[in-house]
Amino acid sequence: MQPLGCILLFEVMKRDIFQAIADPTRRAIIALIALQAMTPNAIAEHFDTSRQAVSKHLRILAECELVKQEYKGREIYYSAGDRKMKEIDEWLDRKFGADTSN
Repeated sequence: MQPLGCILLFEVMKRDIFQAIADPTRRAIIALIALQAMTPNAIAEHFDTSRQAVSKHLRILAECELVKQEYKGREIYYSAGDRKMKEIDEWLDRKFGADTSN
């Protein structure tokens, strides 16, 4: 029997950050909360989908550390996960930034 912590760590690690940002709704959520922290209900108001669907997108983004959660009383506020976004930016610069021939 595996300890619960190992199972949870495996679940978090199996998400691919690039698959997470491949979804247009998740990219739109990141762009929206890059301006200001928002609750799931406030985020859902900007999309023609259910609150549950938005929560699923937020869970995936949180697992990849692309968004941060901050609890204020009973509310959860989501904001952009700056560290991971910077890692993606640096990776893109290394892979494509030096190639200016295109």
